[in-house]
Parts: sequence; C-alpha cells; structure tokens
Amino acid sequence: MSKHQQIDLSKIKSVSMGNRQSKVHLKDFARVIKPQDWFAQLDKALPDILAGKDFRDIVRRILAAAKRNKPVIFMLGAHVIKCGLSAIIVDLMRRGIISAVALNGAGAIHDTEIAVWGHTSEDVAASLAKGSFGMAGETADLINKAICNAPAGMGFGECLGQRLCQISPLNEDHSILATGYRLSLPVTVHVALGTDVIHQHPSADGAAIGELSYRDFKIFANCVSQIGGGGVVLNFGSAVLLPEVFLKSLSLARNIRGQIKGFTTANFDMIRHYRPTMNLVQRPTQAGGRGFQIIGHHEIMIPLLAGAIRFGLAKEDGSEEEADD
Repeated sequence: MSKHQQIDLSKIKSVSMGNRQSKVHLKDFARVIKPQDWFAQLDKALPDILAGKDFRDIVRRILAAAKRNKPVIFMLGAHVIKCGLSAIIVDLMRRGIISAVALNGAGAIHDTEIAVWGHTSEDVAASLAKGSFGMAGETADLINKAICNAPAGMGFGECLGQRLCQISPLNEDHSILATGYRLSLPVTVHVALGTDVIHQHPSADGAAIGELSYRDFKIFANCVSQIGGGGVVLNFGSAVLLPEVFLKSLSLARNIRGQIKGFTTANFDMIRHYRPTMNLVQRPTQAGGRGFQIIGHHEIMIPLLAGAIRFGLAKEDGSEEEADD
C-alpha cells in the first residue's frame, strides 16, 4: 500500500455539455474551397527569397511525396482544431495527401467534441474559478469508455475513431479521428497523463490510456520508419510533446531499420520554439534531408498551404476546379 493519499475522483460534480460555455463553435470553422486562379497569382507574387522560397519548396516536396506514395505526416497541436481547421485536414486526408496524423490528448478531445456537439474549448478562467473546468461528463464518458472497451490490439486514435463512426455524430465530416478510421489511415494520440480534462473523471483508467497511447507511439514510429527517400513530416503548433515523440520514433526506426535519411521536415508555428527547432528541423535532417521553419498563424498558414497543394494537384491533373465544393 502507498503511504500517500490520492484524491477521490468519485466525488467530482460533473457538468453537461449542453450547459457548458464553449469559445469555439463549428459555424466559425474554415471551409474547404477549390483554388482559383489567385493561387497561381500568389505563386508568382511570392518572392523567391527566404520564407517565400521555402513555402513553395515545401509544397513541391509534399506533392512529390504524395505522388511517389511516400509518407506525408501531419503532427497537430490541439490549437489547430480550436482554430477551426479540421475540415481542411480532413480534405487533404481524403485526397491522399496526408498519410498519417499525430495528435496530443487535447487534440483528440477537441476533435470528439466538435464531431458530437459542434462546439469545444470552454472558458478556462471562468470555469476554473468555480471548480467546473474540465468537468463535462459526456466528453469524459465517451472517450474513457471507448478506451476502456477498446478491441484487442487497437491504439487510442483508431479506437476512438471507430467509436465515433459507430455513433455517426452529426459533424463526423469534421472529425480527423473518424476520417482516419474510415480511410484506414493512422491517426495516433500521444497522451501525457494528467494534462487532459478526461483524466479528472472517475471513468478514466490510467492503465488503459497508457497502454493505448503506447500502442500509438509504436504505430507512429512505424510510419516514421518509412519517411526515408522523400517523405515529409510537418508539425503545426506542438511546442514540446510531438517533436519529442518524433525524435524518439526516428531514433527507434533507425535502430531497427538502419539509415533513414533524405526526408523533409517543416515546423509551422507563431513563434520559434526550442524543441521543434532542434528535434524536428535540425537534428533529424543532419544525416541528409532538409528542415524548414515557417512562422505564421495556423488559421492563415494552413488554409494557404492546403490551397497551394490543391492548386498543385489541379495543375498535375490538368483540371480546372470550380469556385466552391
């Protein structure tokens, strides 16, 4: 027996998603559009210097990787979903551009809430003062029960994606997790225990969460093991956790499969952080490859990147796309 007392989670007072105030609503999310001629003009307008040159180069490398069936891995901090960008990520998954997605635990929570209830991201300051922050019972029950009843061998992302597909939520087309499950694309969830609101509830099982997230680490590492010779790994807004997971996955893959080089990495964020710079952009590509840094807000850069990719696909196909889907 431990000498230390644990807090009793059975005594928490949960709140309903119907009553919880959220700051992010589906009606405000980005829309997927079909690129028009202005993307061709944008390409011409960008200077062939510094970030302008790098942006074009990243798009070219992504298109080349997808054409050669090399991995294009998107690592997403939860802020990407809270900025309303899920539909754009889903569209690139469906078009065969994105081959794998890595989320942190908060990303899985926001994805689930948007899919099922159409809103997410409560007012932390207001809720924290009342002791109700993170106490939405429906969110915790849905995710924790899916994890505790996961089919044998499934990881966190596949299990939760399967559960979302089973209940067919109203906004499933905005769910990265559900899309990954339906397309059989790996969407992995990398959890730090104690960081996510679902860990505050009595339905949480630390052993189950840890086991399924660890399986996802091994699934992700297998994806990383295939990036040599033209794969692309992009990080959007994860300052610590996912760059660390990538670095360990790359080391593991090189230990088992030998030399893995000749791939591209890119970090997109509002400011430069130490770990993405070192563990994604610089260290992994020293043996051969190229790393990029693009500074900008996700809600601007991701639609621009996706639009440029879509325009590149249309040029390759020789097709003319209409204004809207």
